[in-house]
Order: sequence, then C-alpha cells, then structure tokens
Amino acid sequence: MDFASFLIQLLNSVQYGLLLFMLAAGLTLIFGIMGVVNLAHGSFYMLGAYLAYSLTARFGSLTLAILAGALLAVAFGLLLERLLFRHFYHRDHLDQVLLTFGLIYIFEELRSILWGDDVHGVAIPAALSASIPLTDTLSYPVYRLFMSGICIVLAIGLYWLIARTRLGMKIRAGAFNREMTESLGINIRLIHAVVFALGIGLATVAGMIAAPIASVYPNMGSQVLIMCFVVVVIGGIGSVRGALISALLVGLVDTFGKVLLPQVAGMLVYMLMAAVLLYKPEGLFKQ
Repeated sequence: MDFASFLIQLLNSVQYGLLLFMLAAGLTLIFGIMGVVNLAHGSFYMLGAYLAYSLTARFGSLTLAILAGALLAVAFGLLLERLLFRHFYHRDHLDQVLLTFGLIYIFEELRSILWGDDVHGVAIPAALSASIPLTDTLSYPVYRLFMSGICIVLAIGLYWLIARTRLGMKIRAGAFNREMTESLGINIRLIHAVVFALGIGLATVAGMIAAPIASVYPNMGSQVLIMCFVVVVIGGIGSVRGALISALLVGLVDTFGKVLLPQVAGMLVYMLMAAVLLYKPEGLFKQ
C-alpha cells in the first residue's frame, strides 16, 4: 500500500469513526444516564436519512434540510420521551428491550407507508461535490471531509456541554446519583428529557449527513445499531470520551481490516471488543 492509498484509508477510517461516535454518543448517554436500553436507536439514524431525502427535495438545500431535520428530531425525541420512555425508567431492562424492539417494527412500517420500500439517493451539494487530488490517479471527496468536520464540531460541542456547563454538571450528577440529585432540587425528569432528545438528535443528524454517500434504504438502521453497541461497550457505558476513542479505534480496525485482511474483516471489530473486555470488563473508561 503506497502513501496515497494509506492516507485515503486513514481518512475513511476517521470519517467512519466520527460518524459512529455521533451515533454511539447518543446511545451511551441514554443508557448510561437514563438506564434505558434503546434498541430502536438505529431507527433514528434511518429516520435522519429519509428526512434528508424528503427535506432536500423540498428545500433544495442539504444544509437547510439538516437544520430542519435536527429541530424535528429533537422535538420528536422530547415527545417520545414524555409519552413513552418516561414510564419505563424504573422498569426492568427486559421491558425496555421489548418496548424498543417493538418500536423498530413500528418505525419500519411507518417508513414503508410514508416513503415506500425503494432505495433512494440524496445528491451531494454542488459546492461539496469536488475531490482533492492526491496523486495522478487518486483523489479524496470533499464531502467526506465535510462530514468529518461536522462530526468534529458536534463532538467538541457535546464535550463542552457535558464538561463545561451547568446543564452538563446536572447531567453528570444525575448519572452518578439520581436520588441525591433529586434531593438537591434538580428536575431530573427535565434532565432525562434533554438527554434523550440530544441522543435522538445526534443519531438523526448522523443519518442525514451520511445519506448522500450511503444511500437511503429500508432497515439501514439495523446495520449500524450493532456497531454502535460495540463502540459503547468498548468505550465504557456512559462515557462520552470513551465513545469517541472507541469509535475511532473501531473505524481504524474495520476500514484497514477490509483492505489488509478481507478474509477475516468481519471478525476483527468483535475480536477487538473481546480483547478490551478481557482486560477491562468495564470498558476503556468508566462513567
């Protein structure tokens, strides 16, 4: 592998890892802070892709579609948490699994009714459709760099929110000790609603920015859900920092594994997870 090919695969792995982080960050927040096992998290990634398809056609701009889709996703997350998930915080994880597993089928049926079962495409904006030449024969798409840039900005914003703001302090306090947090007069229900809506928003935006390069098709959320759980387990449940590092590791292993060891590429990520859990059963970082 020459340097140009190595650089392309490295950029691809970072872009894939950052996209996984956006999905896994929401999942680890919802599970680590709220204690809810959300198997339907991948469905919001699918929802984002279909929103990108519909809203881009309506507005004629992917940027406007992403902004509108993010607002719709947050509002939908707040509504879903208030009407449904709020009643399952103190229930067994099995009840949560059954609830969210049922939601997967509901979302798939709604997707089929609203958008049909065909595969759709979302056009890359003209301003981002160029490629950066690396050699005479190899180039790298600008849109993939744009995706990585959005993910990095959102990762920095999420870190600032969790680590540097009063809201973040309340979120961390609620994750550490819910009863003590409530006794101090903090509205833990509001905190849970914000965390859930934030997680749904991140997953939806991830689906929207991935739509132009991944296409839009049925059951696309189920393919990323398992990888998201792998990222969360490796990084440590409830740890946003762990989710970032774990997502980048998974991106590197998966991308270079498909290039260098295609025969066993499907096993490498799970071998990485097994190796981490063997030495650190709680994941790389504790909450």
